[in-house]
Formats: sequence, structure tokens, C-alpha cells
Amino acid sequence: MGRFENTSMAAVFQNQAEKYGDRTCVSYKKEGQYADISWKRMNTMIRALASFLLSMGIKKGERIAIFSPNRYEWWVTDLAVMSIAAVDIPIYSTNSAREAFYILDHSAANACFVAGQEWLDKLLKIKDLLPNLEFIVSYEPVKQENPAIYSFDDALSRGQALDTENEFSQRIKSINRNDLATILYTSGTTGTPKGVMLSHNNFMSDIEQVLADFSEILSENDRFLSFLPLSHALERTTSYYIAITLGSSVALAEDFSTIQQNLLEIRPTVIVSVPRLFEKIHAGITAKVSKASLIKKALFSWAVRIAAKNVKYVCTGNPRKGWFSFKYRIADRLVFSKIKAALGMDRMNFAFSGGGPLSVSDIEFFIGMGIPVIEGYGLTETSPITNVNRSWLIKPGTVGPPLKDTEIRISDEGEVLIKGPQVMLGYFKDEKTTAESFTPDEFFKTGDLGLIDEDGYLSITGRIKEIIITSGGSNISPQNIENSIKDSSFIEQVAVIGDRRKYLSALVLPAFEELETWAEEKGITCSGREELVGNEQVIALYEDEIKRRTSQFARVQQVRKFRLLNAEWSQETGELTPTLKIKRMVIEKKYSNEIEEMYTA
Repeated sequence: MGRFENTSMAAVFQNQAEKYGDRTCVSYKKEGQYADISWKRMNTMIRALASFLLSMGIKKGERIAIFSPNRYEWWVTDLAVMSIAAVDIPIYSTNSAREAFYILDHSAANACFVAGQEWLDKLLKIKDLLPNLEFIVSYEPVKQENPAIYSFDDALSRGQALDTENEFSQRIKSINRNDLATILYTSGTTGTPKGVMLSHNNFMSDIEQVLADFSEILSENDRFLSFLPLSHALERTTSYYIAITLGSSVALAEDFSTIQQNLLEIRPTVIVSVPRLFEKIHAGITAKVSKASLIKKALFSWAVRIAAKNVKYVCTGNPRKGWFSFKYRIADRLVFSKIKAALGMDRMNFAFSGGGPLSVSDIEFFIGMGIPVIEGYGLTETSPITNVNRSWLIKPGTVGPPLKDTEIRISDEGEVLIKGPQVMLGYFKDEKTTAESFTPDEFFKTGDLGLIDEDGYLSITGRIKEIIITSGGSNISPQNIENSIKDSSFIEQVAVIGDRRKYLSALVLPAFEELETWAEEKGITCSGREELVGNEQVIALYEDEIKRRTSQFARVQQVRKFRLLNAEWSQETGELTPTLKIKRMVIEKKYSNEIEEMYTA
């Protein structure tokens, strides 16, 4: 195999497969054990699948969807599609048939790869409404006798029987870095999903930008554990494309729910995560210590104090000295090393966090133990990384300075604006929204509010858009949930809270006339409305109302806590706009004490 110019990740993979051959490329869970797949074996499958797609008449620029959880076949499909200069369309594995239909229809996808029967069944519900969808390939065996549905193994066998070596090479060589590589659809929580068009240059540039600062601390000897959805730009660029570019091996976690077990099995040197993982681990350790003996509690408390003092050394790259260095070694031997070994983090060199803000207390807990957690920032529209803390200067609470060749500025309104080679081509079939998303001098409008310090480190202080991003990285539309809750005759107004927090909560204004009637019927007597909203039976009523009105939403969209308010929101008092929409920032400031009470233990 000849070497290719690195104009795409398809070309990069070919070059790396030639270099690394029988070394492990990907590992996956098979019958309870991790099994390895070499670079050579992966390339055999990629070329076979590419040949199959060529035989099916897939032309350059045509679109192939992938509707599946993470698995090595996802990689094979993505790289095969790219290798023939086609465009892939990831669909989140948790999407409904209706959500998948919009993406497949809007993108005019010619084919779709599915994980198995569950996803095929969703697809079959909508297939007749998709005239462009010519065939389906299932990674797992399915119960179907349809000539337009192929098994993955059958597709590979068909491809291996064909001689497409020349056409395969020509397709890769035909890729221009500015050609479209993928369309990533946003969650659509504020309305119709937008198709973010990312070019090969967007991905390649972002990888080159990251490695410009991290190539000395990341290498082919690293072992990544991949667990964020590959449909997510962060996972795709980091634990997949960057790992390939480095020549590192990647183990695919079974699921986020098994991540702690998989950490122990793989003992990775690098992970990329959203904040929720670090929060869960920190909370789990704290809970376990609370049940320990007095001696162990005292030892842990002492070690935590040592860890707090160690943060400045790790964050600045300065060596520990003297008496403190001795105390840290003792704390590490007695406490930190045991915690890291129990977590499967004993070989961890770096952990990267993105997709949402990580609390300073969580990040300092890990840094103090000697696990540098590096926080970064970006969006789907920026491939996604634009900013990241550097290993030689970590500033907890910030997302770091911009990557090379990236310009960051703050608008007069406080919005973070970005320009760089990783910024998207635009939104698919939506020139109007694309134009509105850029300034006249071509800076992308992020919708985030931010500040830049004297070292050029960016801090995100809020969002112009009202989409809630939980600390787990989930994008949630509060309006949809609020509208459902307000369907209750007992509720006048509601504001869902949860941006940068672990779960959703809500401030609720009762419809007092309905509530007082209900209370009278139940024989509940109160001296006034303030006492009424604190009554246990009343609180139970609202708990039931909120649960029933939000049962159709996913678990992450469930309201876990709420507070009943004896108040009235209006335009005059500042909580409502002239069109009677709630002013979220005003409400969150006005009721900050009540909100904080819903997030304390």
C-alpha cells in the first residue's frame, strides 16, 4: 500500500495501518472479555466495506447515515464512507424513529447503517417515507428477508470479492481538505435540528491544533478509553481521530453505566469525558469515606488537605520540594495510590473534560491526587475544540487559551466569538441561519457569555441562548418541559433550572385559586398562602403533578427537585417580557437562595 497525502482521516488511517500493522488499534468487549483488533484487520474491513459501497453505486458526496451506539463497526463504517469521498450522517443511538426520520429526510441519506434489530425496527417504521434511502446494513443479525437489508458480515464478504483497489485509492486521493466530511445534527431542543457541516479540513485542523500543544505528552503508547457517543463531536475528534493520528490504541467502553468497571479492566492512560463522570467518582469516594472508621476518615481528611496544597504544583508544572514533597509521597502511598488503583486510574497521565463546566472542587480533587484534569471548550460548529488548558498552566474554573490559529474575542454584549480553521462550513440547507451565525468579519457567534483574563484564558460565565447544558453535557430545552408542566391546572408559572448543574430543578408558582379549592376539599387549613405552599400534602400533590406531566421526557430531562413560591411573576415586577415569556436570568438571580437550597445535600 502506498502512502497518501493527509487530506482526510481516511488517508491518515491508511498511512497508520501501514505503519502499525499487527499492533492493537481497537479493543471491544466480547463475551465478557476485551478482544483486540489490529490496524491491519481494521483496514481489511474498511477496504471491504468501501468496496461494497462502491458496488452499491455510492458516489462522491453522497450521504450515508450511522444509527448505532459506539462499536468498532462504527469506526469501520465512518472510515469506509470517508475513503470513498462520501459524507456520513451520525444519528444518536437514543433518538426516536421520529427524530431519526427528520435527519434522514433532511440529509437525503442514500443508506443507513444500524446497530441491530432495535434500530432497524425504528427505521422500518419510517422507511416508506424516505424515497432516497436505498439500502440498510445491520451490524448484528436481524429478522428480515428484505433484499434492501444487508448484514454487516454479508456486506464485507461482498466487498472482499471485488477488485476495487484502484478506485479506492483514486477516491481517497480525490478528497480535497475543504470537501464536506460529515453533517452533525444538533439536538433540536430549541426547534428544528440544524445540520452542522464539517469539512475534512475542519477535523484535520482541529487535530493539528491540539497536537501542536500536546504532542509531547500524548503518544502512540497511550491507551484511550472511549465512552462518549461517537455522534458527539468531542468524542469523534479526540478519543477517535486524535488517537488514530497518534497511533494510540483505543478500548471501547460497553456503556456509560459500566464505565467504572471498564476503567478497572483497561486502566487507560488518557480519557476524555464530560464533567458527570468526575462528579460521580468524587461523590462516590466521599460517600464511601463517610461510612469508614474514624481512623480512615482522619487519614483521608489529612490526605485531602495535602492534595489541596498539591494543586498549585500540578497546575504550574513545578516540582514539589522539601517537607511537603515528603508528606505528599506518604499521602500518595497510603491514600492516593490506593484510590487511583481502585478506580482504574493508576496509569492515568491526563484526563480531558469538555461538553460542560466542571466544578472547581471536582477538578481540584483529581488534580491534587496527581491526575491532571484539563478542561477545554468548543461546540459542534467548531469541530469542536477551540480552547483548552495547557499542561504547563492549568487554571481551574477556566477553559484555557485558544488553540493555535484560533482567534477569540468578546463582543460588546459579552458573547464569545470565534474564528479559526476548525469553524464549520455552515448549516446544511440553511443559508439564512448560517449567515445570522457569523459577524460581518466572519467570527462565529457561540451564544455563550465569557471573559478573557490576562493570560488569554477564557472563562464561560453564562449563555445567551436558553438551552440548559447540564454538568453531564446534556442539552435540554427548558421551554418544552415548562410547557408540559404548565398543562397542570394547579400550576400558573414554572422556571426549569439546571444549567451547569447535575440535575434539573424547578421554581413553581401555584395557580392559587385551584390549589385553595383542592385544599379546602381535602380539609387542609392554613393561615395563608405562605403556609399553604409549605404543607406536606400540597408538596406531594405538586410532586405528582410534575412527575405525570414530564413522564414522556428522558430521565435526564426529569425535574428532580422543585420549590413552590408564594409569588406572582409579571412584566411590572421584572420576571416576564412584554410577550409574557420568563426572563430566566432575572429569575435565577432573584431566587438564587431558593435555587441553591435545591442543590445542597
